[in-house]
Amino acid sequence: MLIIGIAGGTGSGKTTVVHQIMNELPTSEVGIISQDSYYKETHHLSYEERTKINFDHPRAIDFELLVTHLKELKAGKTVEQPVYSFVTHNRTDDKIITNPRKVMIVEGILILTNPELRDLFDIKVYVHADSDERLIRRLKRDIAERGRDMDEVLNRYQTTLKPMHEQFIEPTKTFADIIIPNDKYNTVAIDVVRAVINQRLI
Repeated sequence: MLIIGIAGGTGSGKTTVVHQIMNELPTSEVGIISQDSYYKETHHLSYEERTKINFDHPRAIDFELLVTHLKELKAGKTVEQPVYSFVTHNRTDDKIITNPRKVMIVEGILILTNPELRDLFDIKVYVHADSDERLIRRLKRDIAERGRDMDEVLNRYQTTLKPMHEQFIEPTKTFADIIIPNDKYNTVAIDVVRAVINQRLI
């Protein structure tokens, strides 16, 4: 199994890059795991307390479970990915049944901060985007998909997202094997990743 880690700041276009990579690959042989599914379970906290969690800090992620699931998939076992709700800021009771694939893509802003997880990646990719561009994308997404208002998103960006990006996410660029600029010039980098995957699928 080839495991690819795709990191980058919030709104950097990681999901777009994942889709670009997968576009020409057989879906039956490629699976995706999102870091967002692995936020820690917080049933013991009230909704008010959950809204104050710093979701951009590595300690918000259940890396232990994510590492365990990847190791199980690598061993040919099926796993049950948790499902996280950004509306309630908590895990739901649902599960996503995930079967082993020849290629597993793991994507998320903090995945390169964890040494044990990094060691499981055969290819480490960092998607780079301008900070203004990332903020605009984050604004659009959180208002449209997560029921936030503009003041809430901007406040969170200034107090949490930006400092966490500078402290934890941007420095992980040094661990990347490939840095993909998220603009019209990224096709070569994506072709390189695709070529490596295709080699493994032969």
